[in-house]
Amino acid sequence: MLQAVDSERDQAQLLSRVAEGDQSAAVMLTDLLAPRLLRYAARMLGDRAEAEDVVQEAMLRLWRIAPDWQPGLAQPSTWVFRVAANLCTDRLRRRKPMAAEMPEVADQAEGVDARMMQEQRAQALEAALLQLPERQREAVILRHLEGLANPEIAAIMMVGVEAVESLTARGKRRLSAILAGEKDALGYEDEF
Repeated sequence: MLQAVDSERDQAQLLSRVAEGDQSAAVMLTDLLAPRLLRYAARMLGDRAEAEDVVQEAMLRLWRIAPDWQPGLAQPSTWVFRVAANLCTDRLRRRKPMAAEMPEVADQAEGVDARMMQEQRAQALEAALLQLPERQREAVILRHLEGLANPEIAAIMMVGVEAVESLTARGKRRLSAILAGEKDALGYEDEF
């Protein structure tokens, strides 16, 4: 079982080992960073396959800069999230305006009401996130879905902490407004 590697020093040490050709360090760092990057990119882009491409490219860029990494300037996680954010932004800008997509309908064969409700809620959230302006969506995803701290989000988004707080607050208010009409259908009472 892999030990928890989350501190800045641990990430930098793993990246240093990657630069030396240590494959196990590459696997550990990938296991630590890739799942969070994938969730983030999928929510930003609304397309899991495209998100997987973003994660692959971001991780490749991290491996390429490993020999030149300067510990103390940024955490590898912050750096790679910034790269992923830039890649998502590039992809969103290249897209033609998309017609609103209908969320997938849950598989009725499952027969579990709770699971269906959970899937409907997740789909409604994903659809609502895609309606937010890009910067608000990015801030809300990083803060509330990825659990990053405001200073780290500020570094990723290259803005001040106050801007992160403002973007997050505006994004949450807008999400509440978007989802307000679906409260009964999604089984919420006064949860948002």
